[in-house]
Amino acid sequence: MARPEHSVNIEEKLAKVTEYWSPKTILEVNGLEVKAVKVKGEFVWHSHPEGDELFVVISGELTIEIRDRESVRLGAGEMFVVPRDVEHKPFAAEECQVLIMDAAGVVNTGEAESDLTASEEWI
Repeated sequence: MARPEHSVNIEEKLAKVTEYWSPKTILEVNGLEVKAVKVKGEFVWHSHPEGDELFVVISGELTIEIRDRESVRLGAGEMFVVPRDVEHKPFAAEECQVLIMDAAGVVNTGEAESDLTASEEWI
């Protein structure tokens, strides 16, 4: 998809996300995709061999469990990078709105098989 020729309103994009754990791509820059996602409950353990994954919390609170490390808790306005190949599992007790940035074409569940695997979709 072509880059937008105008500014992108994050709140408007997040309003179009109707399912939890189903990220929607809103921008592409230098081979990276910025995705809007709403999360609630537990995700699956997974990793991304393609590259690092950036989480930016817009609203709510997100916990990222990391295999063999201490969990990371993020509130609105905070961000964290999960390094390439690091197994992790996001969790949110209540609805949390997040922007994720990772390599174009990366599957949200990595190589893990799950009912939560989302198809690529632009909004």
